[in-house]
Amino acid sequence: MRAPGSDLSVGDIIAEDSVPLTRDALVRYAGASGDFNPIHYRDDVAKTVGLPGVIAHGMLTMGLAVQPVVDWLGDPARILDYRVRFTRPVVVDPEIGVVVSVLAKVAVLDEEAGEARIDLTVKVGEETVLGKAQVRVRLD
Repeated sequence: MRAPGSDLSVGDIIAEDSVPLTRDALVRYAGASGDFNPIHYRDDVAKTVGLPGVIAHGMLTMGLAVQPVVDWLGDPARILDYRVRFTRPVVVDPEIGVVVSVLAKVAVLDEEAGEARIDLTVKVGEETVLGKAQVRVRLD
C-alpha cells in the first residue's frame, strides 16, 4: 500500500480489510450510539418489518467501511467528505456473525488541490452492501 501523498495513481489500492461483526458487537454499538432499534437485536421484530433477520446499524457499517482509509491517512481530520448509499442490509447471523470486506481504491486525483477521491467497495460475500461509497481526502 502506498502512503498518502506518495506517487499515487488512479486505480491504486490503498487499503483492504475484512471486519467480522457479531451480535455482541451490535449490542455494544447500540449502547455507544444510543440506537436501540430492535431490528438490530431481535429477529422477530426484524422479520415483522420485512428484513431477513437482525441487521447491523447503517452507521456502524458506514464507520467500519471508512476505517481502513482513516488508518491509511493516519489522521481522521484529513477526511474532507464521506458519502454512501445503503444498498443492502448487513444481516448478522446469531451463530457465526458476518464478515464485511472493504477495498479502497484511488478513483480521482487532484494534485493541484492536494486531494483525492477514494472509492470503497464494501461487500458481504459477493453482495455489495454500500453503493457509491466515496471518501474525499486531503493528501498532504
